[in-house]
Amino acid sequence: MNFAELRNDQRRQLVDAQQGFRVWREAEQEFRHGYPPLYRGFKANMRWKKVGDKQYLYRGNKSLGARSKDTERLKQDYSEQRTKLRARLTKLEGALDAMRSVNKAMGLGRVPGIAARVLKRLDAEGLLGSHLFVAGTHAMYAYEARTGLLFDGELTATKDIDFLWDARRRFTFLMKDINRTGVIGLLQQVDGTFRKVRSYNAANDDPYIVDVIRPERPNEVFRPALKFSERPDDIEPAAVKGLQWLVNAPKFEEIAIGEDGTPLVIHCVDPRVFALHKLWLSKQPERGRQARRDAAHAAAVAFVAMNHMGLAFDRKELTSMPKELFGLADELRKSARQPRT
Repeated sequence: MNFAELRNDQRRQLVDAQQGFRVWREAEQEFRHGYPPLYRGFKANMRWKKVGDKQYLYRGNKSLGARSKDTERLKQDYSEQRTKLRARLTKLEGALDAMRSVNKAMGLGRVPGIAARVLKRLDAEGLLGSHLFVAGTHAMYAYEARTGLLFDGELTATKDIDFLWDARRRFTFLMKDINRTGVIGLLQQVDGTFRKVRSYNAANDDPYIVDVIRPERPNEVFRPALKFSERPDDIEPAAVKGLQWLVNAPKFEEIAIGEDGTPLVIHCVDPRVFALHKLWLSKQPERGRQARRDAAHAAAVAFVAMNHMGLAFDRKELTSMPKELFGLADELRKSARQPRT
């Protein structure tokens, strides 16, 4: 296996970009959740509202009480904190923007442009890492960003991105007001040419394909479809055998860099689980020519996990994995011990 490696100056820049992005993301989430301009159609900023002959302090559609010294102080504190956080965000965004061109010039931009924009949009909606996880090839960019090793382009080349939906959290998914836009609506905010192709995916004019999959349920054919929203043109996740392993598996999170130099977060499965699942896939008869690529993915990620992340295929750490996957662990250990050529 051949891997390119980031130079020391590239590694330093990547770490700086990751740290800067983490600080910005925490501040942005605090601002979005604590001081949102809109929430389900209601103004969420604190404001005075006249009711009868009195003024009341409202936040969203909730009254916080009649106008008094206490509510005036509450409104002033809120406004001051909101202003301070907005100013901090502006400063952090400026620092990230300055880094962006450097990241790009230094060759750190690995995640393809359209995939990066889709990931950022889903993250902004709070869907990544809670309801949706990267399930396929794009997870390898997260493993690269953790180790500084770059997988061969033939392994990462793809024109689609796969998302695994944890349907156990369907209720909280719907609570995010997804019924208004649907997943297809979020994709169209990234690129207006996205359209549903099959029930479980959408493609833009490039074409670049977004697939959404979920674990197959017992007696799947007799059960009603699981939909993201009431939109008739929305994506309906495809039920796939074997994905329950991935839903239950330990998860992995890392900040990678998009082609334009902008950092983004990738939520996916533990690299050992990725490797085990890919090797299992490679042995399924229906995979055809894809089986060879599955096996190559498995070997490469297992090598990186064992030799550059210090991870072992330990049953105690991977208790959610079924026995049939652990039967493949020895094969991965053997390939991962082989020296690179």
